[in-house]
Amino acid sequence: MATTALVGPNGSGKSTLLGVLAGLIAPTSGDLHRDGDLPPAFVPQRGAVGDSLPLTVRQTVEMGRWGERGPWRRLTRRDHATVDATLDRLGIGDLASRQLGELSGGQRQRTLIAQGLAQESDLLLLDEPTTGLDPEARDRIGALLIALVADGVTVVQATHDLEVARRADACLLLQDGHLAGQGHPDEILTTSALARIWQPFPSTEPPHPTRPAR
Repeated sequence: MATTALVGPNGSGKSTLLGVLAGLIAPTSGDLHRDGDLPPAFVPQRGAVGDSLPLTVRQTVEMGRWGERGPWRRLTRRDHATVDATLDRLGIGDLASRQLGELSGGQRQRTLIAQGLAQESDLLLLDEPTTGLDPEARDRIGALLIALVADGVTVVQATHDLEVARRADACLLLQDGHLAGQGHPDEILTTSALARIWQPFPSTEPPHPTRPAR
């Protein structure tokens, strides 16, 4: 399996593309084809989930099983075992009873990723999973994604971090909702290509190809 990075300025269509792949947004043209029986697991940006929601970490991760059971059916023993294993894998088992609003940024992001993993899909879609996190939290999530790919999960993530994008197996460069380039990151994330893509956005600093975009 592999990792694909979606790169582009704000408003270039990264989140929209993930929404289409997740089945949350209907495409305005063209067709979407995917092999496999399981729907993709989608992990939104941290800011898309309100701090005021009265949910614990465990309840948040349990929502990942709703696609299998529905929101009103009781979880089975297997569902609970899946949730427990996912909490342990993300290193947040000791936070299970904590409210989302009490968590640090890294803990909260790991909780959202755990909810995605609880769906047991072979396709994981992540919208800027490491944005705003400290280096330790970014490294921890990065190591987790590498392990998931080794386990057979395909990972597609939108990112502004060029170091993350360069470690991907493939890269899609987006501009104004259109595909501006695709291929291996070394071929796509060139100085000229990045300068061209960011040129229409004078308030946004074009990212340097050798360091993360700010």
